[in-house]
Amino acid sequence: MSFSPLAYADSLRIGSIDFVSPDEIKVLLDIEAPDNLAMNTGTPRPFPRINGYVLVPSDAGYLVAQVEWITIERSQYPKRKGMQDFGLVDLPYPLRKMSLNPLGGLCYEGEHQGKERYTFQRGVEAYPTVGDPVLLPTQTQLRAIVESGENRRVKIGVSPLAANAEVKIDPDRLFGRHLAVLGNTGSGKSCSVAGLIRWSMEEACKARGGTDPNARFIVLDPNGEYSKAFDGLGKVRVFAVEPKPDSGIEQLQVPLWFWNSAEWSAFTQASERAQRPLLRRALREMRSGADLAEDPAFILRRKISSILITLKAQVRNGETYEGWKFGPKLPIFIEDLEAFSREFSDHRTNIEYLRDQIQALLNRPQQTFRKQNGQTGYNDFPATAVEIVISNFQGYLNSIGGIVYQAGPNEDAPLRFNGAQFADHLESLANQENNAQFFDYLIMRIRTMLSDTRISRITTGSDQVSLHDWLANTIGDNQASNGTVTVIDLSLVPVEVVHIVTAVIARMTLEALQRYRGLNHGKTLPTVLVMEEAHTFIKRYQDDAENQNSAAICCQVFEKIAREGRKFGLGLVLSSQRPSELSPTVLSQCNSYLLHRISNDRDQELVHKLVPDNLRGLLRDLPSLPSRHAILLGWASELPVLVQMNALPEGQRPKSDDPDFWAVWSGKQENEIGEIEAIPRSVDWKAIADDWQQIASVQDSDATDKGVAR
Repeated sequence: MSFSPLAYADSLRIGSIDFVSPDEIKVLLDIEAPDNLAMNTGTPRPFPRINGYVLVPSDAGYLVAQVEWITIERSQYPKRKGMQDFGLVDLPYPLRKMSLNPLGGLCYEGEHQGKERYTFQRGVEAYPTVGDPVLLPTQTQLRAIVESGENRRVKIGVSPLAANAEVKIDPDRLFGRHLAVLGNTGSGKSCSVAGLIRWSMEEACKARGGTDPNARFIVLDPNGEYSKAFDGLGKVRVFAVEPKPDSGIEQLQVPLWFWNSAEWSAFTQASERAQRPLLRRALREMRSGADLAEDPAFILRRKISSILITLKAQVRNGETYEGWKFGPKLPIFIEDLEAFSREFSDHRTNIEYLRDQIQALLNRPQQTFRKQNGQTGYNDFPATAVEIVISNFQGYLNSIGGIVYQAGPNEDAPLRFNGAQFADHLESLANQENNAQFFDYLIMRIRTMLSDTRISRITTGSDQVSLHDWLANTIGDNQASNGTVTVIDLSLVPVEVVHIVTAVIARMTLEALQRYRGLNHGKTLPTVLVMEEAHTFIKRYQDDAENQNSAAICCQVFEKIAREGRKFGLGLVLSSQRPSELSPTVLSQCNSYLLHRISNDRDQELVHKLVPDNLRGLLRDLPSLPSRHAILLGWASELPVLVQMNALPEGQRPKSDDPDFWAVWSGKQENEIGEIEAIPRSVDWKAIADDWQQIASVQDSDATDKGVAR
């Protein structure tokens, strides 16, 4: 039996509109409308269905709307088409009603190869009126709603609500304007993130005729889940605290000379008024001599310059130097100069002369006096006498090359310097201050870091690493010849520095891409930075400029990337199970969202605030979404759509599976092909303890020294 076009269109009618507003349309369903299954749309389809799609004829084609709720109301018995009322008593009758969210328009584009073509466009130009018919979409129309859009290159799954239509995304939209993948633990976030990267790279590889794409993904992995997730995807660079050369895992290196002054201040918890200026000065002086750090003459210049700068920096009171502030520094200068004369014997005569000049200041008549507590007090020093000493220091420095840092870089330039020398230099500067004890904790933090083998292997493990090698290994070499994905395993990074290490990697990536654009006439190098467990590293913080800890500095770096990264080709992908703890700045800059199951009421409330009011009905599904299902909305999708994500094979999934308690308890489990296999789970705590205490590496070293074969 065949229908005419008009009869077929009439058969798709399910009801009529009885209420219209800009964000809601109410529909009265016909008595003949399907009550559980529609058979006339080309294939059997459940109807009515929450979050399903319906059409309303309009001038430009059809208005596409999404079902928000369905209810039954008691009303008068409806008039049926072609039937006469024979005076029946009007009793209350249950009528079905629906509420719709208007989404956009579906336009007819003609036929192509014998099939109708439609295109979906977001936004509503004209609203329907009361009495307009509401239709079920055909199979072709339903697919067009979900599959419309330009440059849809990468398939990520299918839509169960749209006859399993393919859900494809445009990588420029998905990665170019930041993506947030949110959901409870176990809902499939990690698999979605790994899949988005893998599926994108596979399509790019096909587009290049089978060759590796010129792509760059940097995955910051706090739980060590992704080390094997990209096997088979060409070259993958994996860095961890404990390298495993046999497995292709290299040593993670974030040299301390990469750190800028803000990161140093946060790590050392330096106070704003006294400690940070001294810390910045020490960094300036160390970086200024980065290329000459091994030259003894330069080291002497830097040390003498520190004394001269301190002499010049004292606060004056009229024509005198304040004795209580200036005097206590002079004995320290004398001790330093005596040490310098022993260390630099070639310059002994000149150094001793400078020492004698400072001693002469102290030996002036009535310059010093004895306090009641037995300590030495100082009267004010005449400016003329001090300026003579300053002139002698200046003349000597000019004779050996001048003050070190006057023409040098700032304290944030990534120039190599030695960490041990930095701590020594900072201590020598602190000794020149009146309250040297105020700097003891600052210096102790740095020395503790340098002596901690867990930290030093990351920050000072290799003095041979260069900036350009680090950029090539972390971001990717020319044409991504060394691989498209970098996985940085942060799982064993000590908690004292994990936020700083993460901040440095993210900041260096952003600044490198900024400089790339500056040197290439505005062209960008597209790169994606993936942050797992984002609520740990991009956590909202108190905006207190005087007390910026490591977590706040890390968050600020990602806030800058969220605001400015797009202009320099740096996209951000956040994965988090607690969106309510994320920085509002970063979350608001994400233009696309992939929402898995979310149960917590605070997290649900926050997610609802991220989308327009008329789309919040779809988000009511969040607490009940099964694993692998997610709602894609935002810039990457023409309309919010429920997606069943593609399945990843076992070997390509991040190692974030739930613990298999029963399989271990019972000693057996059923594998993927239905066979029962034994599950032995033995443990060697001695091996774990040796690895934890690094005993194995010490024994290996001893064996090598003794010539023992291994």
